[in-house]
Amino acid sequence: MSASSGLIQVWQQGDGVTRFVALLLLAMSLASWVVMVLKTLDVWQLRRQARQVENFWNSASIQQGLQALGPQQVSNAYRHLAEQAEQALAHVQRHDATPHVRDGLDVSDWVTRVLQNALDHTMAQLQSGLILLASVGSTAPFVGLFGTVWGIYHALMGIGQAGQATIDQVAGPIGEALIMTALGLAVAIPAVLGYNALVRANKTALVSLKRFAHDLHALQVTGARVTPR
Repeated sequence: MSASSGLIQVWQQGDGVTRFVALLLLAMSLASWVVMVLKTLDVWQLRRQARQVENFWNSASIQQGLQALGPQQVSNAYRHLAEQAEQALAHVQRHDATPHVRDGLDVSDWVTRVLQNALDHTMAQLQSGLILLASVGSTAPFVGLFGTVWGIYHALMGIGQAGQATIDQVAGPIGEALIMTALGLAVAIPAVLGYNALVRANKTALVSLKRFAHDLHALQVTGARVTPR
Protein backbone atom coordinates (compact mmCIF):
# COMPACT_ATOMS: atom_id res chain seq x y z
CA MET A 1 0.00 0.00 0.00
CA SER A 2 1.48 3.36 -1.01
CA ALA A 3 1.53 6.39 1.28
CA SER A 4 -1.04 8.25 -0.80
CA SER A 5 -3.49 5.36 -0.79
CA GLY A 6 -2.89 4.92 2.95
CA LEU A 7 -3.77 8.55 3.58
CA ILE A 8 -6.91 8.19 1.51
CA GLN A 9 -7.92 5.11 3.50
CA VAL A 10 -7.29 6.90 6.79
CA TRP A 11 -9.43 9.83 5.68
CA GLN A 12 -12.25 7.69 4.32
CA GLN A 13 -12.41 5.19 7.17
CA GLY A 14 -11.55 7.57 9.99
CA ASP A 15 -14.10 9.27 12.19
CA GLY A 16 -14.34 12.95 13.10
CA VAL A 17 -11.47 12.83 15.59
CA THR A 18 -9.12 11.24 13.08
CA ARG A 19 -9.98 13.78 10.41
CA PHE A 20 -9.59 16.63 12.89
CA VAL A 21 -6.11 15.41 13.82
CA ALA A 22 -5.16 15.14 10.14
CA LEU A 23 -6.41 18.68 9.44
CA LEU A 24 -4.62 19.97 12.53
CA LEU A 25 -1.33 18.47 11.36
CA LEU A 26 -1.88 19.98 7.92
CA ALA A 27 -2.52 23.41 9.42
CA MET A 28 0.57 23.14 11.62
CA SER A 29 2.68 22.16 8.63
CA LEU A 30 1.43 25.04 6.49
CA ALA A 31 1.92 27.56 9.31
CA SER A 32 5.48 26.40 9.99
CA TRP A 33 6.45 26.53 6.31
CA VAL A 34 4.98 30.02 5.92
CA VAL A 35 6.95 31.22 8.95
CA MET A 36 10.17 29.61 7.69
CA VAL A 37 9.82 31.21 4.26
CA LEU A 38 9.02 34.68 5.64
CA LYS A 39 11.79 34.64 8.25
CA THR A 40 14.28 33.36 5.67
CA LEU A 41 13.39 36.33 3.47
CA ASP A 42 13.93 38.67 6.43
CA VAL A 43 17.38 37.19 7.10
CA TRP A 44 18.27 37.43 3.41
CA GLN A 45 17.17 41.08 3.38
CA LEU A 46 19.33 41.85 6.44
CA ARG A 47 22.37 40.27 4.80
CA ARG A 48 21.77 42.29 1.66
CA GLN A 49 21.47 45.48 3.72
CA ALA A 50 24.68 44.66 5.60
CA ARG A 51 26.62 44.92 2.33
CA GLN A 52 25.80 48.65 2.22
CA VAL A 53 27.39 49.44 5.60
CA GLU A 54 30.81 50.25 4.14
CA ASN A 55 29.12 52.62 1.69
CA PHE A 56 27.68 54.42 4.72
CA TRP A 57 31.11 54.92 6.27
CA ASN A 58 32.60 56.02 2.97
CA SER A 59 29.95 58.72 2.47
CA ALA A 60 30.77 62.40 2.85
CA SER A 61 27.91 63.12 5.28
CA ILE A 62 25.38 61.37 7.49
CA GLN A 63 22.54 62.13 5.08
CA GLN A 64 24.45 60.65 2.16
CA GLY A 65 25.26 57.67 4.32
CA LEU A 66 21.59 57.13 5.12
CA GLN A 67 20.79 57.18 1.43
CA ALA A 68 23.57 54.65 0.84
CA LEU A 69 22.00 52.28 3.36
CA GLY A 70 18.76 52.17 1.39
CA PRO A 71 15.43 53.93 0.90
CA GLN A 72 13.52 55.08 3.94
CA GLN A 73 10.27 53.41 2.85
CA VAL A 74 11.80 49.93 3.09
CA SER A 75 12.25 48.23 6.46
CA ASN A 76 15.98 48.64 7.03
CA ALA A 77 17.43 47.77 10.44
CA TYR A 78 20.79 49.44 9.66
CA ARG A 79 19.21 52.67 8.51
CA HIS A 80 16.93 52.61 11.54
CA LEU A 81 19.96 52.39 13.83
CA ALA A 82 21.71 55.25 12.06
CA GLU A 83 18.60 57.44 12.18
CA GLN A 84 18.04 56.70 15.86
CA ALA A 85 21.65 57.57 16.71
CA GLU A 86 21.41 60.84 14.78
CA GLN A 87 18.13 61.76 16.43
CA ALA A 88 19.47 60.89 19.87
CA LEU A 89 22.45 63.21 19.47
CA ALA A 90 20.25 65.99 18.11
CA HIS A 91 17.87 65.56 21.04
CA VAL A 92 20.64 65.96 23.62
CA GLN A 93 22.29 68.88 21.84
CA ARG A 94 19.05 70.83 21.38
CA HIS A 95 19.17 74.01 23.45
CA ASP A 96 16.66 76.74 24.14
CA ALA A 97 15.81 79.10 26.98
CA THR A 98 13.63 76.56 28.80
CA PRO A 99 15.46 74.12 31.10
CA HIS A 100 14.92 70.43 30.34
CA VAL A 101 15.78 67.15 31.99
CA ARG A 102 17.97 66.33 29.00
CA ASP A 103 20.36 69.13 30.04
CA GLY A 104 21.84 66.77 32.62
CA LEU A 105 22.02 63.72 30.37
CA ASP A 106 25.31 62.18 29.39
CA VAL A 107 25.60 61.96 25.61
CA SER A 108 27.20 58.51 25.67
CA ASP A 109 24.56 57.01 27.96
CA TRP A 110 21.70 58.54 26.00
CA VAL A 111 22.97 57.33 22.64
CA THR A 112 23.61 53.88 24.15
CA ARG A 113 20.05 53.64 25.45
CA VAL A 114 18.55 54.71 22.13
CA LEU A 115 20.67 52.26 20.13
CA GLN A 116 19.87 49.44 22.56
CA ASN A 117 16.14 50.12 22.18
CA ALA A 118 16.51 50.00 18.40
CA LEU A 119 18.42 46.71 18.63
CA ASP A 120 15.77 45.23 20.92
CA HIS A 121 13.06 46.25 18.46
CA THR A 122 14.88 44.60 15.56
CA MET A 123 15.58 41.45 17.56
CA ALA A 124 11.93 41.17 18.54
CA GLN A 125 10.99 41.33 14.87
CA LEU A 126 13.54 38.65 13.97
CA GLN A 127 12.31 36.33 16.71
CA SER A 128 8.63 36.72 15.91
CA GLY A 129 7.25 33.44 14.64
CA LEU A 130 10.02 31.29 16.11
CA ILE A 131 7.78 30.36 19.03
CA LEU A 132 5.36 28.86 16.52
CA LEU A 133 8.13 26.73 15.01
CA ALA A 134 9.25 25.55 18.44
CA SER A 135 5.67 24.71 19.40
CA VAL A 136 5.04 22.78 16.19
CA GLY A 137 8.33 20.91 16.52
CA SER A 138 7.57 19.84 20.08
CA THR A 139 3.85 19.04 19.81
CA ALA A 140 3.36 17.64 16.28
CA PRO A 141 4.76 14.16 17.14
CA PHE A 142 2.36 13.86 20.06
CA VAL A 143 -0.57 15.02 17.94
CA GLY A 144 0.29 12.33 15.39
CA LEU A 145 0.68 9.77 18.17
CA PHE A 146 -2.75 10.66 19.50
CA GLY A 147 -4.19 10.08 16.02
CA THR A 148 -2.46 6.71 15.88
CA VAL A 149 -3.77 5.62 19.27
CA TRP A 150 -7.27 6.71 18.33
CA GLY A 151 -7.08 4.91 14.99
CA ILE A 152 -5.82 1.68 16.59
CA TYR A 153 -8.61 1.86 19.14
CA HIS A 154 -11.24 2.11 16.42
CA ALA A 155 -9.54 -0.65 14.41
CA LEU A 156 -9.61 -2.98 17.39
CA MET A 157 -13.24 -2.11 18.11
CA GLY A 158 -14.13 -2.95 14.52
CA ILE A 159 -12.27 -6.26 14.70
CA GLY A 160 -14.00 -7.09 17.97
CA GLN A 161 -17.41 -6.46 16.47
CA ALA A 162 -16.58 -8.64 13.46
CA GLY A 163 -15.75 -11.56 15.75
CA GLN A 164 -12.72 -12.62 13.71
CA ALA A 165 -9.12 -11.39 13.97
CA THR A 166 -7.06 -12.55 11.00
CA ILE A 167 -3.71 -10.99 10.15
CA ASP A 168 -5.23 -9.18 7.17
CA GLN A 169 -7.94 -7.63 9.29
CA VAL A 170 -5.43 -6.47 11.92
CA ALA A 171 -2.51 -5.32 9.77
CA GLY A 172 -4.53 -3.08 7.44
CA PRO A 173 -6.33 -0.82 9.94
CA ILE A 174 -3.39 -0.64 12.35
CA GLY A 175 -0.96 0.13 9.53
CA GLU A 176 -3.21 2.94 8.35
CA ALA A 177 -3.41 4.28 11.90
CA LEU A 178 0.40 4.35 12.19
CA ILE A 179 0.48 6.77 9.26
CA MET A 180 -0.65 9.47 11.69
CA THR A 181 2.58 9.08 13.65
CA ALA A 182 4.57 9.41 10.43
CA LEU A 183 2.62 12.56 9.57
CA GLY A 184 3.40 14.02 12.97
CA LEU A 185 7.12 13.42 12.45
CA ALA A 186 6.93 14.83 8.92
CA VAL A 187 5.49 18.04 10.36
CA ALA A 188 7.84 18.27 13.35
CA ILE A 189 11.22 17.58 11.72
CA PRO A 190 11.19 20.51 9.22
CA ALA A 191 9.93 22.84 11.96
CA VAL A 192 12.79 21.87 14.29
CA LEU A 193 15.42 22.17 11.56
CA GLY A 194 14.01 25.51 10.44
CA TYR A 195 13.96 26.80 14.00
CA ASN A 196 17.59 25.90 14.60
CA ALA A 197 18.70 27.41 11.29
CA LEU A 198 16.82 30.65 11.90
CA VAL A 199 18.18 30.98 15.44
CA ARG A 200 21.74 30.68 14.13
CA ALA A 201 21.04 33.16 11.32
CA ASN A 202 19.48 35.63 13.76
CA LYS A 203 22.53 35.45 16.03
CA THR A 204 24.81 36.21 13.09
CA ALA A 205 22.64 39.13 12.03
CA LEU A 206 22.54 40.49 15.57
CA VAL A 207 26.34 40.41 15.80
CA SER A 208 26.58 42.51 12.65
CA LEU A 209 23.96 44.94 13.92
CA LYS A 210 25.70 45.30 17.29
CA ARG A 211 29.01 45.99 15.56
CA PHE A 212 27.35 48.70 13.48
CA ALA A 213 25.67 50.15 16.58
CA HIS A 214 29.03 50.26 18.39
CA ASP A 215 30.57 52.20 15.51
CA LEU A 216 27.60 54.56 15.45
CA HIS A 217 27.99 55.16 19.17
CA ALA A 218 31.66 56.04 18.69
CA LEU A 219 30.79 58.32 15.78
CA GLN A 220 28.16 60.27 17.72
CA VAL A 221 30.22 60.55 20.91
CA THR A 222 33.76 61.02 19.63
CA GLY A 223 33.11 62.14 16.07
CA ALA A 224 34.93 59.22 14.45
CA ARG A 225 34.37 55.54 13.86
CA VAL A 226 36.47 53.05 15.79
CA THR A 227 38.70 51.46 13.18
CA PRO A 228 40.75 48.30 13.84
CA ARG A 229 44.54 48.61 13.80
